[in-house]
Amino acid sequence: MNPLDATKSGFLVCIAACMFICTFIYLKDTHSEDPNEQNFNANIAECGFYPDELCSALFAGKTAALKIGNFCQNTYQPKALSCIQTSCNCSMVLKTLHFITRPLSDEEGNFSLAYIITIHKELEMFVKLLSAIYMPQNIYCIHVDEKSPKDYKAAVQNIVNCFENIFISSKRESVVYAGFSRLQADINCMRDLVNSKIQWNYVINLCGQDYPIKTNKDIIQYIKSKWNGKNMTPGVVQPLHMKHRTQVSYKEYVHSGRSYVYPTKNIKAKPPYNLTIYFGSAYYILTKEFVEFTLTDARAKDLLEWSRDTYSPDEHYWVTLNRLNDAPGATPNADWEGNIRAIKWKDQEGTIHKGCKGHYIRDICVYGLGDLQWIIESPHLFANKFEPATYPLVMDCLERRHRLKVLHQAEVPIEDHWCFQEENYFNMKLN
Repeated sequence: MNPLDATKSGFLVCIAACMFICTFIYLKDTHSEDPNEQNFNANIAECGFYPDELCSALFAGKTAALKIGNFCQNTYQPKALSCIQTSCNCSMVLKTLHFITRPLSDEEGNFSLAYIITIHKELEMFVKLLSAIYMPQNIYCIHVDEKSPKDYKAAVQNIVNCFENIFISSKRESVVYAGFSRLQADINCMRDLVNSKIQWNYVINLCGQDYPIKTNKDIIQYIKSKWNGKNMTPGVVQPLHMKHRTQVSYKEYVHSGRSYVYPTKNIKAKPPYNLTIYFGSAYYILTKEFVEFTLTDARAKDLLEWSRDTYSPDEHYWVTLNRLNDAPGATPNADWEGNIRAIKWKDQEGTIHKGCKGHYIRDICVYGLGDLQWIIESPHLFANKFEPATYPLVMDCLERRHRLKVLHQAEVPIEDHWCFQEENYFNMKLN
């Protein structure tokens, strides 16, 4: 190379470096109201070069970060999951997917959580969720929809095979949205969990598009401080506009292409034992004693049978039983208390939140980049709903931030493969 070419090359490298630095200084220091942001050219963003800096700016809600982030999502290349789509060495699975391999504190080691996770698609999202909530002292029941493709089931099985405290439900349902099969899937896992040799304190149910906002330690401390010995089943007495769900009989239509629930003209009998039916969340945090109660109590069994032909029975079953005065850990006078899941409902736009920055599915927001600040400021333990294939940077940022919080709370030496971040000037700041 002659001196002139060398000078040109050095000059170009210098320009490129300056562009990177200026871009991220801009992310750190600019304000959303700055009119110069309208002229920002997203093409100068070097996606993935300083991911923590970009994520930090997105969590702060900076408009310039949204422009860079949207550009980056258009050029995103998903990470290969080949290691779990084939029979891979388990040591490699644990390291490449960043699974934590020992309790991070005595408090966590002495308080075991059970998880029920119902899944049917989006393997990448399931892996991210499982890696985030996994702790070796916990226990995990995975319910895979019987309708799921064989290669999907095989990939999930490959992960499960690497852990003694993760298992697939012994009985699987063909799950239909709003159908009894969704409730039955949870109960199948509960039967497996109460028969497990691993002792656990509380059970939490999740779906494959959930993700934790709080750490395992945060979750335990929230349960102990606010709900010690009590169940969390947010809900109220069944409102008038919801009574159609239990007044007429519904049936499930199960088909490989499209499955759904439809009403019949048959009027249902009154609830057994003259029970007051409540309406609430299908997602809960329950004591082991309450779970054992629901599997054995005559009222619980009869209510379950009565609920078979109702619409979305998981939204009345748990909350109704938890309002019984003599149920273990019951909260008869509770309302919507319990910060379990952060959801942006479409009908709450303008009151609870300022709109969905991604898109709505069944009136639930699939989070976009502009929702990140709202998510991390939420008091809830988990958030729903995520689509990494559509908004990959949303998951990347949350994943990195969550793991950073987990490791900051650790009271044991950190192993290298637990970390997402590499040491550099632009490491993400939690505050």
